[in-house]
Amino acid sequence: MADTQDPIFQIQRVYLKEASLEQPNSPAILLVQEQPTVDIQLGVNAAPVADGVYEVSVTATVQTKINDKTVFLVEATQAGIFEIRNLPQEQMGQIMGIACPQIVYPYLRGNVADLIQRAGFPPVHLSEINFQAMYEQQQQQQATQAEPALAQ
Repeated sequence: MADTQDPIFQIQRVYLKEASLEQPNSPAILLVQEQPTVDIQLGVNAAPVADGVYEVSVTATVQTKINDKTVFLVEATQAGIFEIRNLPQEQMGQIMGIACPQIVYPYLRGNVADLIQRAGFPPVHLSEINFQAMYEQQQQQQATQAEPALAQ
């Protein structure tokens, strides 16, 4: 018989929550022979869904421009539903900020590359992300922002 206090970490589902593609300056911009600049922004969000069940999502925004004109803009959010129970509270931030995004992110990478390629462009491959470094940087920023509030 299993101990009811054993830690539980299970993936319930991984899904594409949102995806959009815009080409506001097509077709004229497609005839320009310059190399576009590429800007990629990533974000991680975690929220409780039910008792012991959480949604963790990773969002990517990929914008390419030639001069100041957008070639294409892709926004996509890949999410996962995770059952997480009987873990110490101090580990929850790391699980939802590092472990869960590492599971969801490869799906996001594939969907973004596929969407861009299906739009008629060479695929943009999102690079590997060190979610631990990203999490630690966010924690450091939050601690720095909290310090002035404590001094008042």
